[in-house]
Parts: sequence; C-alpha cells; structure tokens
Amino acid sequence: MKAAIRATEKLHDLGQSLWLDNITRDLLIGGTLHRYVQEFSVTGLTSNPTIFDHAIKNSRDYDAIRQKLKISIK
Repeated sequence: MKAAIRATEKLHDLGQSLWLDNITRDLLIGGTLHRYVQEFSVTGLTSNPTIFDHAIKNSRDYDAIRQKLKISIK
C-alpha cells in the first residue's frame, strides 16, 4: 500500500488530479472516501449514469431509499 500512496502523491505533486468514477453509499458514509482523499490525494468524483444505474440494480445498498421514494427497479 505504501507504494500506491507514493505513486499517487507523486502524481498529485506533478499536478495530476485523481478522480474516482465509482460513487457508492458505502464509499460516502463508510469513511472510504475520506481515507482516499487523505491517503491517495483523490481530488474529485464523477458519476457515470450507467454505472450508477448498475449499482442500484445490483446492490441492496439503496433498497431503503428506493422504498422510501417508491422507486421500483425494472
């Protein structure tokens, strides 16, 4: 893991922005995003609608909010 941290720090020092294209509820509330920002110099997030749609359909992480909003998955 130290090699990965050094590599991302080096990219950051060279002016490269590191982005994640994987936003999940666990990433946001589980502390992982905070750790990525601190340890890997992640500077941004992006959401591909297709990936997000896939995450909702193939995960139980969003069941409660879907039920609350009365959203069904087809």
